[in-house]
Parts: sequence; C-alpha cells; structure tokens
Amino acid sequence: MLENFVDMAGRLNSIPVQRKKRLVVLRWLVEDFQPGRLYSEAEVNRVMARRHPDFASLRRFLVDEELMQRRRGLYWRTGSVPNVGHDPPSWPDL
Repeated sequence: MLENFVDMAGRLNSIPVQRKKRLVVLRWLVEDFQPGRLYSEAEVNRVMARRHPDFASLRRFLVDEELMQRRRGLYWRTGSVPNVGHDPPSWPDL
C-alpha cells in the first residue's frame, strides 16, 4: 500500500485522506526520527520536508495520531523517552 503514495526517491506523492492509509504512511514517516531523541519544531519540519512539502500537516498528523509527542516546542517519538521517575537531563525546564 505504501508504494501507492511514495515515489522511487522516497518522497510522498500525496497525503492519504483515508485514516487507515494515512496511518500506514505516518508509521513509515515516524521511522525518520530516532527513538529517545528530542527534536525542535524546526528539526521536525526539515525531516518532514524531505518527504513532502506540507510538513506542517504531517507534523500535526504525527502528534494527533500519537506517534510523536510535543511539549514546549520539543517533539519526540511516542514511547521513546523512558519513564524513570524523573526527567532526563535533556528535558526542558518547566
């Protein structure tokens, strides 16, 4: 199914309208992000822009579908920041 939306260069031709198909694409896209790493919004935009010009929609879909999380302008892959009872040193100050 992914080959229907991705060209030979690994760029997304279009963002699927159907949620089921869009989830397949989003699960593929989230693999571009390292588990456990925090990303600024600008970094997320750069990574997504390599795949499709509408990086803002893709970023929003990743968060809405809980494949990525966002806090105070930082993003990370869902489930990739360990819950060790305290914030990791790279966690933003409140």
